Amino acid sequence: MSHLAFSKGKQILTADTYNAPFPYARLRRTISISVTLTVAAIIAALTLLPINLPTSSAPGPDKVHHLIAFAALTFPCAVIYRRAVRWIAPSALLYGILIELIQPHVGRQGELADFYADALGAMLGLGLGLAANSLLVRPLARRYLNQYA
Repeated sequence: MSHLAFSKGKQILTADTYNAPFPYARLRRTISISVTLTVAAIIAALTLLPINLPTSSAPGPDKVHHLIAFAALTFPCAVIYRRAVRWIAPSALLYGILIELIQPHVGRQGELADFYADALGAMLGLGLGLAANSLLVRPLARRYLNQYA
């Protein structure tokens, strides 16, 4: 019997019993990590490659770009695979620090204010992702689970 179980009255629902409540856990984990790694690669390209564009070429302040990028980095794991929050939060903060430390070596300017925007964006992405998980994903999963009860 699986160690993952839900009780519903006297009946115990497990992954082994119905093979329905948990078949997508591995897929959710794979998707969320893949999307997060893709966003991390895009962030690395945009923040570490030297660019010859004027600083005003992208609309909005630079700090807003950092905030949005790191919110996009943490959001997929928080909304799709909640268990990843344990490692995505510290990883995102470490990633922000590393980017700011590497930037001066590639012709860019690293700033402490950019790291603060990264950290705020990571926490915003986690908060929005966990809220979306609680309000959308979990109720849908419960409805799906109740179909097999």
